Formats: sequence, C-alpha cells, structure tokens
Amino acid sequence: MRAWWEAAKAHLPAGSVVLVVYDFEEDNTLPVVRELQRDGAPLQMLRNAGKGVLGAMVTGLRGASSGPVVVSMADLSDDFRALAPMLAAWQAGADVVVASRYMRGGRQIGGPWLKGQLSRWGGRSLKWLAGFPVSDATNSYRLYDAGMLSGMRFESTGGFELAFEITLKAWIGGARIAEVPATWHDRVKGQSRFRLWSWLPRYARLWARAMAHGFAHRWT
Repeated sequence: MRAWWEAAKAHLPAGSVVLVVYDFEEDNTLPVVRELQRDGAPLQMLRNAGKGVLGAMVTGLRGASSGPVVVSMADLSDDFRALAPMLAAWQAGADVVVASRYMRGGRQIGGPWLKGQLSRWGGRSLKWLAGFPVSDATNSYRLYDAGMLSGMRFESTGGFELAFEITLKAWIGGARIAEVPATWHDRVKGQSRFRLWSWLPRYARLWARAMAHGFAHRWT
C-alpha cells in the first residue's frame, strides 16, 4: 500500500479520497494505512462487504456517493499518468472512461501471452464487429460516474469481469463512454488471483451479450 500511495499521490487531484478496501481486521495493510493517515494521506478504510476481489470492487464503488470513482489495484500495474486525461474525459461528459491498453498509444508489458491475446482480440473484435465504444473491454482500471452506478445492479459472480459488465450496461443504456491510452505492467510482487480458465466463461458470456446488442443495434 505504501508503494501504491507513493506512486499515485502526485497524480491525484486536490480533494481526492482514496478508499482502501480490506478483508479482515488482521490485514497487514491496515497498520500501513494508519501510518499514512497520520502523515496526512487522504485514505479511508472500508471493510469488504462481500468476499474476494468482487466484494472489494463493489464495496469501493458503492462507497463513493458522487463524482468520479476510479478503480485501481494495489499491485502497481495501473498507469497513474492516465488519471488526468481520464478525469478530463469525465469533466467533458463521459460516464465511463477506460484506461485502454489496446488503442493507439496504449501498451501492455508482461503478463501471460495467451491471456493478453484473448483480451486484446476479444476487445478489438467487439469494437470492429459490434461497434463497442472502446478497444479494451477487460482492463479493470477505469473511471465511473458515481451517479450512473447508483441505479445499476451488478450481476458478476467472479470479480474482474465486473468492469466489462458495467461498461456493457452503460453502453446499452446510452451512457457516454470514452477511452484514453494507458500502459499496463504485469505485477512484480505477489501473485495474481486471475485464473484464465475459471474467468474465461464469464468474459465469454459478456462478449456474446455485447456482440448480440451491437448487431441488433446496427440492424435496427
């Protein structure tokens, strides 16, 4: 958490509040958060209201009552330089802003080859064939308007597919969606909880739903 804060703080706009979602009181992140709070860091701790990564993301998203809310993992994979253009896109009227690895100017560095190829071409096929508004359907690092989220019911059961679900529902509902280029780095510490073969069916269902909506929209 300290490494994340040191990397992110220079890119956070004035008045930002960072919601740190934790799983249990013995979490070794909490002493670090309390120390940073004593040093003046605008961190707020939220106990995970569910389980795992899905519960953590939903807890954080529901914890923001207004304005823009950005989901970022603590493994330093996300590109904090993208925050300013993400916020600018929101200020210009976007309800969802995707930090895109696959648009011009975006990059993905490291990570399993097969996972990266499935993600890249799955997203691009949606954009080319179905008119999906962004090139990167699966990156969890994105900005949402809290007001848009307040009336949305989440159906995801796994976790990381939640970002795809929200963006798909926003698109179907006519929300404004934008993307900005970003560089994603594979984690250098810890072990990822992403398991391709258990998550792939969840992404495939959303992909099929997006493709069906896109074709139906184009025909009508």
